[in-house]
Amino acid sequence: MQFSENWLRTWADPKLSTSKLAELLTMSGLEVEHCVPVAPAFSGVVVAEVLSLERHPNAQKLNVCEVDAGGATRLRIVCGAPNVVAGMKVPCARVGARLPGPTSESPLEIRSASLRGVDSQGMLCSARELGLSEDGGGLLELPADAPVGGDIREFLALDDHLFTVKLTPNRADCLSILGIAREVSALTGAALNVARIKKTQASIVDKFPVSISAPQACGRFTGRVIQGVRADAPTPAWMKQRLERAGQRSISALVDVTNYVMLELGRPLHVYDVDKLRGGIDVRFGAKGENLKLLNEQTVPLDEDVLVIADEGGPIGLAGIMGGDRTKADLATRNVFLEAAFFFPDAIAGRARRYNFSSDASHRFERGVDFDNNLDGIERATELILSICGGTAGPVVDSIARLPVRKPVRMRRARAEKILGVAVSAEEIAAIFTRLGLNFAREVSGRSDSFVVTPPAFRFDIEIEEDLIEEVARVYGYERIPVRPPTGRLKMLKQPERLFPTHELRNRWAAAGYQEVVNYSFVDSAWEADLAGNPVPIRLLNPIAGNLDVMRTGLMGGLIANVRYNLNRKLDRIRIFEIGRAFLRDSSVTDADLSVAGIHQPLRCAAAAYGLVEDEQWGMAKRMCDFFDLKGDLEALLAPRTLKFESCVHPALHPGRSASVELDGRQIGWIGELHPKWLRKYDIEGTLVLCELDCEPIQSLALPHYAVVSKFPPARRDISVTLEESIKVQTVIERLVAAAIPIVDTISVFDVYRGKGIENGKKGLAFRVLLKDTQKTLTDGEVEAALDNLRDILVREFGASLRQ
Repeated sequence: MQFSENWLRTWADPKLSTSKLAELLTMSGLEVEHCVPVAPAFSGVVVAEVLSLERHPNAQKLNVCEVDAGGATRLRIVCGAPNVVAGMKVPCARVGARLPGPTSESPLEIRSASLRGVDSQGMLCSARELGLSEDGGGLLELPADAPVGGDIREFLALDDHLFTVKLTPNRADCLSILGIAREVSALTGAALNVARIKKTQASIVDKFPVSISAPQACGRFTGRVIQGVRADAPTPAWMKQRLERAGQRSISALVDVTNYVMLELGRPLHVYDVDKLRGGIDVRFGAKGENLKLLNEQTVPLDEDVLVIADEGGPIGLAGIMGGDRTKADLATRNVFLEAAFFFPDAIAGRARRYNFSSDASHRFERGVDFDNNLDGIERATELILSICGGTAGPVVDSIARLPVRKPVRMRRARAEKILGVAVSAEEIAAIFTRLGLNFAREVSGRSDSFVVTPPAFRFDIEIEEDLIEEVARVYGYERIPVRPPTGRLKMLKQPERLFPTHELRNRWAAAGYQEVVNYSFVDSAWEADLAGNPVPIRLLNPIAGNLDVMRTGLMGGLIANVRYNLNRKLDRIRIFEIGRAFLRDSSVTDADLSVAGIHQPLRCAAAAYGLVEDEQWGMAKRMCDFFDLKGDLEALLAPRTLKFESCVHPALHPGRSASVELDGRQIGWIGELHPKWLRKYDIEGTLVLCELDCEPIQSLALPHYAVVSKFPPARRDISVTLEESIKVQTVIERLVAAAIPIVDTISVFDVYRGKGIENGKKGLAFRVLLKDTQKTLTDGEVEAALDNLRDILVREFGASLRQ
């Protein structure tokens, strides 16, 4: 928002310097991005009239002018400007005047000089020489009513500054001089001089029919007919000046008036040529196949969600954005329909950007425009049009379909004090709300003290309690709020003994030689179909890339992509892991469980191993990692808990080299080699072993228990048997352990044999048994009795044959 300081001070004139005013606005949340003078410093320049001129006797391109500069005597000035004529009024720098120089520290001083033998007593100036513009092609011609001898700075109001305020999107109320003046008045206590808008009495009865077919998008439509206007009338100099200093180009009197009222009151307006309208106006949504040529000569296609202004001949404007070319008011227009409407922000937001342009109207409407000042905007524009262009006005037609309901917002003083860190008295809060023009009621009940504020029509940004607290802080003054470092009471919490924290899981993976990776939670839908067997994953509405269009239900896809990335860079040994969330459909999940209803988000842990078991070295034969290497790492990771592995089928894993992972009778994940078809598809040579586990069961530990460490030597014995190939070793060990023989400490398999001496369909197993007693040294008889019990179980329950 750019505006002139002088224009602002006609509405609110605080006793502050320009720099202090800019600082105050910035500190209140209206950041003044630029504050620059309208013109550079110069002095001694007055309004002068060229009385006569004659050709210079010694130079063809120079003229000798006789000039009245308001002094007792007339001046003779030599001038080379091509546009100098007798009778014109121009700026004149008298002898002693100081004009802008190359720098502010080196101004140009005007002295008497002889030019080609003729004395010159001053200098007639162009806009460029005064630093007003880059136009140096001729003298700056002044209006005929400019007072001769008057200070040019005063006549052109050059002792002014241009403010450029960088507004946040929620402060649409400050996109006008009225809005900025409200702020200045509230911040400084200066009187708000709201211009009294003169109500124009209708002198004709003509009305233009208006209907609103889309009340959910257009809440109000106000207008009036004005006949007999002179659209080619010149725009007054004062209006041109204010528009130019607000960054608006003067176009024509009718357009300039609408732009002026928009800048003054924040009310966008539009003028139609009545003689070009066909039938009545209707505010409706567009239709497929309709097109509209706009005022900027761009033809745009319309759609069902684009709000348009239409007559019987079709669309004549994009509502709240830009008018159409067919019904525009031009210099030949004599009868106009002046329109002021209220459009809901949601109906306008984004539509202009869809067509790759923006307008001042759309910039305001998509943020929220005061829906109570339609009549004020119409009356103010009518007053200006009649005074500049003449004409006669008809009655105002105000069609109201549906206006926003301003819901009261409650602000608790205790809450305000907690957020601001400083106590603001109830009286000061009441004064702040009064100065801001906010209607409020104070409620006191016991220790509860609160204010209930009904936001005005021009404040779309006040919706919740924190919005009111912000208003209090802005006007109270951020600089008055003491700077206090945040404090908090820190309490050391006990680490639950039953918890295996995630950071410990990370540390153990790292200690095992794995590096952590962090991947996106959104993945390629092909990964979900291939690796998770999930044809209907949760799709993203606005993916950041075409191949990252769904939420992952597992972590394996990301790890495979990481392995491929490293293989492409010639790494031959890869150990990586990731801890992250998966996203599963689950209709039983509610908002109370997670942030998104219907989506379960379990924490998962996954790892991948590829390449050599150990880096190549002279003392060890090369061996590629396999299923059992990652299985061993996983068992060590979760020690001392015992994992159980059962053969299973998983869409991502090799059917004969994969297993489910169970802990305490509960399946917690999978482990296995990547399926050969996926190795081929994802261009991976060799064996890639993967595992993926749910973190929740891993993190739940049994309470630690005390066990006596035996000081007596243990006994080690081996049992060798032959079993059916179909019998699982895991089942055998679980049964032997379940026998709970007191002196048996551990049982493990150290050898599996198939071959000579073993029948087909059978396998030879060798178990190592560790026996010990915490109270005494074991005797051979006790050891043999325990072993006999174990052999008996093997023979009786598993049909084992003892081997010598």
